[in-house]
Amino acid sequence: MARGYPDQIHLEQMSHEEVAAALAQGCTTVVIPLGAVEQHGPHLSLGMDADHAEALAERIARSRGATLVAPTIKTGCSSHHLPFAGTISLRPETLEAICLDYCASLARHGFTRILIHSGHIGNFPILKDMLGRLRAAVPSSVEILAFTDSTTWIDTWRDAVRDAGGNVSAVGGHADIAETSLMMVIRPDSVRQDRLEVGHLGGLSEADLELMWKNGIRSVSPNGVIGSPFGSSRQIGEACLAAVADLLIETFDGGSSAGGARR
Repeated sequence: MARGYPDQIHLEQMSHEEVAAALAQGCTTVVIPLGAVEQHGPHLSLGMDADHAEALAERIARSRGATLVAPTIKTGCSSHHLPFAGTISLRPETLEAICLDYCASLARHGFTRILIHSGHIGNFPILKDMLGRLRAAVPSSVEILAFTDSTTWIDTWRDAVRDAGGNVSAVGGHADIAETSLMMVIRPDSVRQDRLEVGHLGGLSEADLELMWKNGIRSVSPNGVIGSPFGSSRQIGEACLAAVADLLIETFDGGSSAGGARR
């Protein structure tokens, strides 16, 4: 942060005067984290994706400097998880409306660079689809970038798990070794160590994905886990957090969006 500015990155914890002062000092970038409230197997809490997204946003803001973190949009699009109790799913148009209102509000006050990422991979295609409309809703001087490349995200997890000495075959993308390890770092009391279960192992085929989107995740994994949480550790969690944070920073600071061309 600029000299004289308080060491605070969470916008909602600041006063309006502090935000105005930060903007005046050149703090014109803001990160919007998206999450989900959905099942993560028998061993992780429903809010895992929101916790993950916020932790990544904090790392992005502190690494870049002169960057604030907007309040996490905790609920996302999770219709394929609804058969599991407690899951709350927004309609895509609802999530888009919330994101649009966030961007319009932030742009109005002088933020000129808005970075959006999601801790829930299920939000990626919806975010990619809405990106052009978000950009059209703000002045041309405002840049909105979003990360929506699920393949690169999962590959980054695999590399991080391998480098940390973990079993790469346990990476599946949902309540697996990567996500469980992440939560051991972010919110360790939320990991139910006595409830670890193996889920669907191996990649999801096109037929599996079609079945999951049509009939829900339970049709490909009865316990809601894709991958395996066994072998999870704080070391792996730290590696996954650092690797994905670096991926997001590199993408955003490269001036391009995995969800579409730069405005």
